[in-house]
Parts: sequence; structure tokens; C-alpha cells
Amino acid sequence: MAERKVPNILITGTPGTGKTTTAEKVAEALAGFTHVNVGDLVKTKSLHAGKHEDEEFDSKVVLFQWLGLRWHSFHTGRRFDCDELEDQMSQGGNVVDFHTCDFFPERWFDLVVVLRTDNDILYPRLEKRGYSTKKIQENVECEIMCVVAEEARESYKEEIIWMLQSNSIPDLEANVARITHQVKQWTGM
Repeated sequence: MAERKVPNILITGTPGTGKTTTAEKVAEALAGFTHVNVGDLVKTKSLHAGKHEDEEFDSKVVLFQWLGLRWHSFHTGRRFDCDELEDQMSQGGNVVDFHTCDFFPERWFDLVVVLRTDNDILYPRLEKRGYSTKKIQENVECEIMCVVAEEARESYKEEIIWMLQSNSIPDLEANVARITHQVKQWTGM
């Protein structure tokens, strides 16, 4: 674990894998931990450059400068740099969830959890959200190709990455229990 007294956890995965629910439950189970839903921050604080050029995706082009990241936007050609989240992350005790992970600084996280869901379960979950067929297909293809898992492997040390199956409520409960157990071992909670 970094110099922080309590760890930061990143929960990532393809949309529909249960990131937000898992992150909420982990933060609830650990006294003093805060759930940071990056997708909600993007929406509520208008941290985006508008809608994606392909309307079928019904998504936003995220402005990562607010998150404390250096990131080059392929959509606008701009490079972003700011430190909004840096102080919060340096304190520890954050459970962050977002559908991609390759732009967060490695120093921010002590545990990176990649949730995986079988495609026959993922597809109906995304349909229930009202996603377009194109958006569902892209997300299912990302899951098939292990895109988020590969991003995690390229961005973080292998020893801090956990790949966890997230197909059912029992999976969710087991994942929350495993993550909270690990944090309690680290912190002596």
C-alpha cells in the first residue's frame, strides 16, 4: 500500500458488470470510505465536451482535466491537466468506479478490481438500461475482447489487479466480502 493510512480502490469493468453497486456496497461496509462515481461526477458537474459524435452511443466526451489527470482528447485534440481529485485520492479511503481505468494515475490505487460478466447476462442488463443495439454490441465486444482487463494490466502492477466474476447477486456479495476483508487486513479495521 502507498504512504496512505487507508487504501484507495478502483472498481472498473464494462458497463453493466456491477461496478457502481459493488463500489457502493464496499464503501458502505468500510467506515470512513467514500464512493466516487466518476460517471456521476461527469454528469452532475458537466465535465464533458458534449455528446459523442455518434448519437447512437448516447454518451458524453469526458473532460478529464477535472479529475486530476493528464489526458489527450482524440475528439478535440486538446491536452488536459488539472489536480481536482489529487488531494482526495492522496488521503485514501476512496472506492472509485468507472468503466475504464487506463488514464488514472497508478499511484492513486492500492487495489484495482476488474469486474467481468458473461455475455448472456451482460446483454440483457444493457437492454434494460435502454442502450441502443449499437451501444450494447460495442460493450459486449469490449467484454469479449477483455478491453478493460487489458487496460488494467497495461496500467497497473499485476499484483494489485483482481479479476472478479460478477454474474449474480451471490457473486456481488462474495466480491464485496472479499474486497472488504482485504481492506480490513491492510488497515487492521
